[in-house]
Amino acid sequence: MLFAPKEKGQGLVEYALILVLVAIVVIAVLALLGPAIGNVFSNIMTNI
Repeated sequence: MLFAPKEKGQGLVEYALILVLVAIVVIAVLALLGPAIGNVFSNIMTNI
């Protein structure tokens, strides 16, 4: 047990990588669907 590995840093890196991947997916989806969502809200506002 003299050279016990530190796993706290490894866990934080894994969580950070997951967060980055989720952020990339969200940005990509918003970039693709952004204009369509804007059109929906614009149609709702014109109908109101």
